[in-house]
Amino acid sequence: MSTVDQPASAQPPGHPPHEHHQLHPSGEQFIAMQASPGFQNLKRTLRRFVFPMTAFFLIWYALYVALGAFAHDFMATPVWGNINVGLILGLLQFVTTFLITGLYVRFANRDLDPQAAALRDKMESEVER
Repeated sequence: MSTVDQPASAQPPGHPPHEHHQLHPSGEQFIAMQASPGFQNLKRTLRRFVFPMTAFFLIWYALYVALGAFAHDFMATPVWGNINVGLILGLLQFVTTFLITGLYVRFANRDLDPQAAALRDKMESEVER
Protein backbone atom coordinates (compact mmCIF):
# COMPACT_ATOMS: atom_id res chain seq x y z
CA MET A 1 0.00 0.00 0.00
CA SER A 2 1.50 3.38 -0.96
CA THR A 3 1.47 6.39 1.35
CA VAL A 4 -1.19 7.92 -0.90
CA ASP A 5 -3.55 5.01 -0.24
CA GLN A 6 -2.96 4.94 3.50
CA PRO A 7 -5.26 6.70 5.94
CA ALA A 8 -4.10 10.13 7.16
CA SER A 9 -3.00 8.69 10.51
CA ALA A 10 -0.60 6.34 8.71
CA GLN A 11 1.11 9.12 6.74
CA PRO A 12 4.81 9.66 7.51
CA PRO A 13 5.46 12.44 10.04
CA GLY A 14 5.59 15.89 8.47
CA HIS A 15 3.54 14.88 5.42
CA PRO A 16 0.02 16.26 5.12
CA PRO A 17 -2.70 13.78 4.25
CA HIS A 18 -3.33 13.39 0.54
CA GLU A 19 -6.33 15.41 -0.54
CA HIS A 20 -8.39 13.87 -3.32
CA HIS A 21 -10.42 17.03 -3.84
CA GLN A 22 -7.55 19.33 -4.88
CA LEU A 23 -8.21 21.63 -7.78
CA HIS A 24 -6.19 20.94 -10.90
CA PRO A 25 -5.58 23.17 -13.89
CA SER A 26 -7.42 22.23 -17.04
CA GLY A 27 -5.82 21.49 -20.38
CA GLU A 28 -7.01 24.87 -21.64
CA GLN A 29 -5.26 26.59 -18.73
CA PHE A 30 -2.00 24.78 -19.54
CA ILE A 31 -2.26 25.78 -23.20
CA ALA A 32 -3.01 29.38 -22.25
CA MET A 33 -0.01 29.41 -19.90
CA GLN A 34 2.25 28.04 -22.64
CA ALA A 35 1.15 30.88 -24.91
CA SER A 36 1.70 33.54 -22.23
CA PRO A 37 4.58 36.02 -22.53
CA GLY A 38 6.00 34.79 -19.21
CA PHE A 39 6.24 31.19 -20.39
CA GLN A 40 7.69 32.25 -23.74
CA ASN A 41 10.31 34.30 -21.87
CA LEU A 42 11.13 31.27 -19.71
CA LYS A 43 11.66 29.15 -22.85
CA ARG A 44 13.85 31.87 -24.40
CA THR A 45 15.91 32.11 -21.22
CA LEU A 46 16.45 28.35 -21.15
CA ARG A 47 17.38 28.21 -24.83
CA ARG A 48 19.81 31.12 -24.40
CA PHE A 49 21.84 28.87 -22.10
CA VAL A 50 21.22 25.37 -23.45
CA PHE A 51 21.84 25.87 -27.17
CA PRO A 52 25.23 27.61 -26.94
CA MET A 53 26.43 25.28 -24.17
CA THR A 54 25.35 22.22 -26.17
CA ALA A 55 27.07 23.54 -29.30
CA PHE A 56 30.24 24.28 -27.32
CA PHE A 57 30.35 20.81 -25.79
CA LEU A 58 29.60 18.97 -29.04
CA ILE A 59 32.30 20.92 -30.89
CA TRP A 60 34.77 20.32 -28.04
CA TYR A 61 33.95 16.59 -28.03
CA ALA A 62 34.15 16.33 -31.85
CA LEU A 63 37.53 18.07 -31.73
CA TYR A 64 38.75 15.53 -29.16
CA VAL A 65 37.52 12.61 -31.30
CA ALA A 66 39.01 14.11 -34.48
CA LEU A 67 42.37 14.64 -32.77
CA GLY A 68 42.29 11.07 -31.52
CA ALA A 69 41.51 9.77 -35.00
CA PHE A 70 43.76 11.99 -37.12
CA ALA A 71 46.45 13.53 -34.91
CA HIS A 72 48.01 10.46 -33.30
CA ASP A 73 51.43 12.06 -32.87
CA PHE A 74 49.98 15.15 -31.19
CA MET A 75 47.78 13.12 -28.84
CA ALA A 76 50.75 10.86 -27.97
CA THR A 77 52.95 13.83 -27.05
CA PRO A 78 54.29 13.13 -23.54
CA VAL A 79 53.53 15.82 -20.98
CA TRP A 80 54.81 14.22 -17.77
CA GLY A 81 55.95 10.62 -17.45
CA ASN A 82 53.34 8.34 -19.04
CA ILE A 83 50.77 11.14 -19.18
CA ASN A 84 50.24 12.43 -22.71
CA VAL A 85 48.12 15.14 -24.36
CA GLY A 86 45.38 12.63 -25.27
CA LEU A 87 44.93 11.56 -21.66
CA ILE A 88 44.78 15.15 -20.45
CA LEU A 89 42.23 16.12 -23.12
CA GLY A 90 40.19 13.01 -22.29
CA LEU A 91 40.11 13.91 -18.59
CA LEU A 92 39.20 17.48 -19.51
CA GLN A 93 36.05 16.06 -21.14
CA PHE A 94 34.92 15.01 -17.65
CA VAL A 95 35.95 18.33 -16.14
CA THR A 96 33.99 20.15 -18.83
CA THR A 97 30.91 18.03 -18.14
CA PHE A 98 31.01 18.83 -14.42
CA LEU A 99 31.70 22.51 -15.12
CA ILE A 100 28.73 22.77 -17.50
CA THR A 101 26.53 20.99 -14.97
CA GLY A 102 27.56 23.43 -12.24
CA LEU A 103 26.98 26.41 -14.52
CA TYR A 104 23.55 25.09 -15.42
CA VAL A 105 22.56 24.60 -11.78
CA ARG A 106 23.65 28.15 -10.96
CA PHE A 107 21.85 29.49 -14.05
CA ALA A 108 18.66 27.55 -13.23
CA ASN A 109 18.65 28.69 -9.60
CA ARG A 110 19.25 32.32 -10.57
CA ASP A 111 17.26 32.70 -13.81
CA LEU A 112 14.90 29.80 -14.46
CA ASP A 113 13.52 28.84 -11.05
CA PRO A 114 12.20 32.32 -10.12
CA GLN A 115 10.39 32.60 -13.47
CA ALA A 116 8.98 29.08 -13.21
CA ALA A 117 7.83 29.72 -9.63
CA ALA A 118 6.06 32.92 -10.70
CA LEU A 119 4.29 31.07 -13.51
CA ARG A 120 3.32 28.22 -11.16
CA ASP A 121 1.99 30.69 -8.56
CA LYS A 122 -0.01 32.51 -11.22
CA MET A 123 -1.52 29.28 -12.51
CA GLU A 124 -2.34 28.04 -9.01
CA SER A 125 -4.02 31.32 -8.12
CA GLU A 126 -6.12 31.13 -11.31
CA VAL A 127 -7.17 27.55 -10.50
CA GLU A 128 -8.27 28.53 -6.98
CA ARG A 129 -10.66 31.15 -8.32
